[in-house]
Amino acid sequence: MTDILEFDQLRDFLNERVEMYNRPTFIEADPVSIPHLFSRKEDIEIMGLFAAVLAWGQRVTIISKCKELIQLFGGEPFDFVKNASDGELKRLNGFKHRTFTSIDLQYFIQFLRIVYEKNASLEDAFFPDSSNDEDKVERGLIQFRNLFISHPIFPARSGKHVSSPLKKSACKRLNMFLRWMVRKDRRGVDFGIWNKISPSDLICPCDLHVDRVARKLGLIQRPKTDWLTAIELTKNLKLMDPLDPVKYDFALFGLGVEKEM
Repeated sequence: MTDILEFDQLRDFLNERVEMYNRPTFIEADPVSIPHLFSRKEDIEIMGLFAAVLAWGQRVTIISKCKELIQLFGGEPFDFVKNASDGELKRLNGFKHRTFTSIDLQYFIQFLRIVYEKNASLEDAFFPDSSNDEDKVERGLIQFRNLFISHPIFPARSGKHVSSPLKKSACKRLNMFLRWMVRKDRRGVDFGIWNKISPSDLICPCDLHVDRVARKLGLIQRPKTDWLTAIELTKNLKLMDPLDPVKYDFALFGLGVEKEM
């Protein structure tokens, strides 16, 4: 990325790909389709979180398991989180997606219930204040995990489903969730319903597709994929668009899927 001509060409190429993929047609085959089934903010937050947490494996399977969750919630996730009786919670028994089991699901519901009892939005569990400190996302992810594991009923096995920069994780799924909630444009994919941080603060989700393409394009040099890799990638993307660097997630992910297909 040191050659100006090559940099300009790469930026123009990626901008073209952002335009190609950041549109409503992207939604149908992606886990972001799940929160798009709802209009209420709390439902969008809850199902967005579940869609992100379950986002490993084939996208078709991820979407199918999320729709199974919606059925278990009676079509109203926020109402279920707030009001489900012990008997209704038993409906969750038997749910499984890879290593995410009904034990984890039960705890997520209890955790979300506690969050919404104290806050108007799930955003407050990540960003309890509106400070302008640097590393807002890193701090927010650490805050969220600490809150997640802090309750007496927390089962240790569920900790693996909420990553943290302190554990050197790239935090791909949670960064994807934050992109959905925070990015604001008129393209119809991301929701832009959270306001305590701006799109310029976001960290690019580093999934296998993004990582592979970014390395081929010289946007990542770090040999392993971890939190510092996500930071490196985002810093390079900010050279192209400092206000909305994570929009290039569309381009990198789309190129990776296109190559695979």
